[in-house]
Amino acid sequence: MNILLVDPPFYRFFNYFNRYFPLGLSYLSAVLKKAGHQVTIYDADCNKNSKEINYARLPEKYPIYLKELQNPENPIIREISETLARHRPDVVGVTVMTPKVASAFTIASLAKKYNKNCSVIFGGPHATLKTDEILKNTEDVDFVVNGEGEIVLLELVNALSANGSNFSAINGLSYRHEDKIIHNNTRQFVDDLDSLPFPDRESLLSLDTYTSEDMGLLMGSRGCPYNCSYCATQIWTRRVRYRSLANIINEIKYVQHHYGTRQFTFKDDSFTVNKKRVMEFCDELISAGIKINWDCNTRVDLVDSELLKTMKKAGCNSIKAGIESGSERILKLMDKGITLEHIKASARLFREVGIHWTAYFMMGIPTETKEDVQKTLRLLYEIRPSFASIGVYEPFPGTNLFDVGIERKLVKQDMSYEDFFTRIPSDYYLTDVNRRVDTMDRGDFKALEKEVKEAFHNYNKGVVRIFERAKARSSVYLRNPKIFLNDVEKYLGWVK
Repeated sequence: MNILLVDPPFYRFFNYFNRYFPLGLSYLSAVLKKAGHQVTIYDADCNKNSKEINYARLPEKYPIYLKELQNPENPIIREISETLARHRPDVVGVTVMTPKVASAFTIASLAKKYNKNCSVIFGGPHATLKTDEILKNTEDVDFVVNGEGEIVLLELVNALSANGSNFSAINGLSYRHEDKIIHNNTRQFVDDLDSLPFPDRESLLSLDTYTSEDMGLLMGSRGCPYNCSYCATQIWTRRVRYRSLANIINEIKYVQHHYGTRQFTFKDDSFTVNKKRVMEFCDELISAGIKINWDCNTRVDLVDSELLKTMKKAGCNSIKAGIESGSERILKLMDKGITLEHIKASARLFREVGIHWTAYFMMGIPTETKEDVQKTLRLLYEIRPSFASIGVYEPFPGTNLFDVGIERKLVKQDMSYEDFFTRIPSDYYLTDVNRRVDTMDRGDFKALEKEVKEAFHNYNKGVVRIFERAKARSSVYLRNPKIFLNDVEKYLGWVK
């Protein structure tokens, strides 16, 4: 079958820079192509020319998203229609994140206008968690793939290819049948991740618009053993599955050879969960003489001096860690399993080892007070990360904090089709868009949000911060001066 896999546009509507490629869709494509199907990956959110990267200010532009989604003359909307007409897919698969729901619905509608017999399939985190809501809200979506999608989608496409109409044996699939929503049995996870082919980067539309660094996106494991209350860990049942180190290193070599990549990014939820494995990975990189740089995500309670020094020696030049709050009370509410002492100790380690690190913070949590937020700001200046990001909490379905929001009447269980096109994404699932937190009114919260975001932005613009980032990426710049020029252009757009 002819299949078009789509990552819906979102950042493009605001002309924001959007790095990398849709990794999940690339895994799906690899499995489908291996089975003989024709696949094209349409990264409709690909926007490599923009230098706008101040994501803290992104919510200010959300109204543009709602307006332009409903403008048939918008060039992005026209491009989607033209892409459908040009590729003439039998199946359109769409990955759905919560902020992109309206965009995903738009693609489904355009696909049905192109060909009412085209099968439209939704998958991804939001589709998995809100399957009933999606299938009740629109008839443009025929199927929803729940959880890990590679084998489910392959079995569904094979059934459609054979003109099948009985889908009851496909575990992990939901669909409508005789005006009822059918949920098949749960699909078991793929235990042997090495059995999956490498992500299919080659099927990306406009492949030449991606940089070598974009192509360096990797995932060495799936799942997370922790239970942070703002994260939908229930999808993965808190179990971590690993690829073999040999399999990961072979992919690194493949990407190096085909795209000249020197800077890689691991998207594992917590890269250093297994210290022994990370040490072995670093030792293998060093012994094999593989000279690359790489960055990863981890937790502040999963690092020590020995580990960080070994990672740095093996080419790790940046680490991202979730700090979230400077309030012990809020940290406990988030069920992070970390304390302020964990945070401060890891910050000292990062500085001592000399490794660039990014700290992620959050504000707007249910019950959070102005004093809690001020504690977060004070913590920023105390731990002095190389870069700091602050975002306002948005209630995502499937999280424990979502349930807390429902209990406190801040959040509602479901959204209508119209809601997704009339509310900005940061207001999704709020009971009252004028009441984000239950400790202050909208005006006070917006003033506090502006104050904190400006403080973070000014902190990041400091000369020391810029020097630390440039130093961390110096070897990448030496190998590819074009990346340095691109970074300078983005920095100039960011500081304005």
